[in-house]
Amino acid sequence: MRILLAIDSFKGCLTSSEANAAAREGVLRTSPDAEVISLPVSDGGEGWLEAFYAAKRGTFVETTVCNPLMRPIQAKYLVQGNLAIIEIARAVGLTLLYSDERNPLLATSYGVGQLVTDAVYRGCREIIVGLGGSATSDAGYGMIRALRDAFGTALEPFADVHITLGTDVANPLYGPDGAAHVFAPQKGATLAMVEELDCRARAFAEESARLLGYDCSNEIGAGAAGGLGYAFMQYLHAERCSGIDLLLDTVDFDSLLADVSVVITGEGRADRQTLMGKVPMGVLHRARRQHIPVILLAGQVEDKEQLLATGFTDVDCIHPLGLPLSEALRPDVTRCHIADSVSALFPFG
Repeated sequence: MRILLAIDSFKGCLTSSEANAAAREGVLRTSPDAEVISLPVSDGGEGWLEAFYAAKRGTFVETTVCNPLMRPIQAKYLVQGNLAIIEIARAVGLTLLYSDERNPLLATSYGVGQLVTDAVYRGCREIIVGLGGSATSDAGYGMIRALRDAFGTALEPFADVHITLGTDVANPLYGPDGAAHVFAPQKGATLAMVEELDCRARAFAEESARLLGYDCSNEIGAGAAGGLGYAFMQYLHAERCSGIDLLLDTVDFDSLLADVSVVITGEGRADRQTLMGKVPMGVLHRARRQHIPVILLAGQVEDKEQLLATGFTDVDCIHPLGLPLSEALRPDVTRCHIADSVSALFPFG
């Protein structure tokens, strides 16, 4: 039996590789002769670098950048030849701040511009950017300021730099479905702050449109990572694509599915948002083309019937009903429950 594991990170708890390792333990407990393939995955947020390193190797480069509150930190990205892989959460991630520091009115994306600057100075002319997990909602203004500080207002070096954005977010920059209204509350914004952030984003987009003669604020994914998607598209002509599809194409996922009996995917929370291009859906679409069953594991499950109707063979909450959240977020508890849940599935068939 050949089993493929492609489980996303359980945010704030386990990395993708750690979740896969726990699932592997569960498989081998009851099916010791099974061949298990573990694939680190990400849709653009946490784990993006880890997933691409597993796929492409390369060299990690570390540089000093500013975190969302302009404090200096060390952040790394991946280089392979003239290609750079950047995970914006390494510079401006929500997890870089204590909960009482989270304030998207103050948080800046300046550090992302510093990462991009370092990659361009090193000669990288292809850049793949994972957009997700940011603490910011500045429409990418901070990033553009950092790039102009390095290269001048015209940003001339970017004429021959091709940037691809990987994200599951399809939202526009501003408005009811924009970055501030949909995502800023998760970053510590109050209702009043959301309105202010939305006004700032609209004003930045209007000013940029007057300056450049075109407007990307309504493009698919402009609202990703607090509007960084917009700034990359508006100022650097970046192309947006599904993060999980980009990764699965890179690892030639369709070939990995050859002779696989079952795929196990997962994430920290599975609900109707899972259907909007997140890791499990990307994995499901590829596996279904080859008529391979896919099992979805999650730390929390809502909208189970809707998920099953999409095509998952099973949708399993790994934690017992009523487990306190503080316990569910413990890495040792989550590892144990992933392994237990998977072992209960096997032998499969």
